[in-house]
Amino acid sequence: MATPQDPATAATIAAIRAFDEAIRRRDIEAIMALSTEDVVWETTAPPDGERYEGKEATRRGMEEFFRASPEAVFEMEELVALGERAFFTWVYRWVDGAGKPGHVRGVDTVRVRDGKIAETCAYVKG
Repeated sequence: MATPQDPATAATIAAIRAFDEAIRRRDIEAIMALSTEDVVWETTAPPDGERYEGKEATRRGMEEFFRASPEAVFEMEELVALGERAFFTWVYRWVDGAGKPGHVRGVDTVRVRDGKIAETCAYVKG
């Protein structure tokens, strides 16, 4: 039996799903439209991730990520949200220069504000 969602949780889920679809399409304009002006994006780069603050920095970071990973694909596994906070687990798949496939699994913590992504922080297993 499904439980009804409060409006904030429903808006958070909708924002994250739209953001995920934009990333799958590699649609930078849609990603930016779905982000707040002061968005924060933290990557999985060791040891503490790279931190991008604001739309322009985030745009540059995402453009570089897409350039460096042209064959990469994210697959969302599970999304859990409560109000404006959420986390989702994912699998990141790629093919290296020699044609060998690889993958890692991870989780993002997300904060949504006014229906837009305000913060996402990624962690990876391994």
